[in-house]
Amino acid sequence: MACTTPHDHSRGEAPPLYRRIATELLGELRDGTIPPGERLPGERQLSEHFGVSRETVRQALEVLRREGLVATDRRGSHATLPGAPVEHPAALSFPVGIRATGGSDRATVAWELPSAEHARALGLAPNRPTLVHRYESAGADGVGGSTAITTFSAVALSEVAELARYRERPLTSDSAQLRRVYDWMRRAGLALHHRDAITPLHDMPSMRVTRLVHDQHARPLEITDLLVEARQDALVYEFTVPAAG
Repeated sequence: MACTTPHDHSRGEAPPLYRRIATELLGELRDGTIPPGERLPGERQLSEHFGVSRETVRQALEVLRREGLVATDRRGSHATLPGAPVEHPAALSFPVGIRATGGSDRATVAWELPSAEHARALGLAPNRPTLVHRYESAGADGVGGSTAITTFSAVALSEVAELARYRERPLTSDSAQLRRVYDWMRRAGLALHHRDAITPLHDMPSMRVTRLVHDQHARPLEITDLLVEARQDALVYEFTVPAAG
């Protein structure tokens, strides 16, 4: 019986399927479909995306690893092409409802005990620290500001590698802008379902938006309390839910 290796093919023959998939995946890396430094979708998602078996995907990734275009660690595979991450205008930025005011903004992240309200909403065990994100902005004229406090669930931290890394990295204000967190969730295979409650605050020109985000399995991912200064008669609130990858 003849014995062949998966990486050999005769001159003139069509390249193996895994090499074609490696070429297509490399094209998506280069055009920014998968931004540099971000985790690649899992083998199952890639096999569905390209319509091939997981073994073919595994061989394609091995080709890119040998060429230094993909690196793999315990949290998955990552594109290593040079260049800055590509921002997609249609991506849903975080926190939803925050609008550029022409003033200043500030964000921080910390591992800490969440509020009792947030812990209940996310089903967190008592006295269990988690990732908490705080955001505040002020208009150029000192008015029209907003604040947001977001708590992430254990599910979000286990499913989304980009969030999980915050447990291991120094928490500084430079790395606290999580504007693409919803895109990270989508790339992890999570479909996002937003439920927002908007409440006017008595005797204050502000609105409170409480947002709870679940995935397609009804598992809570995050809860955000957003306080928006609303000096108009109506608060216009608009967002788009991204489809799962």
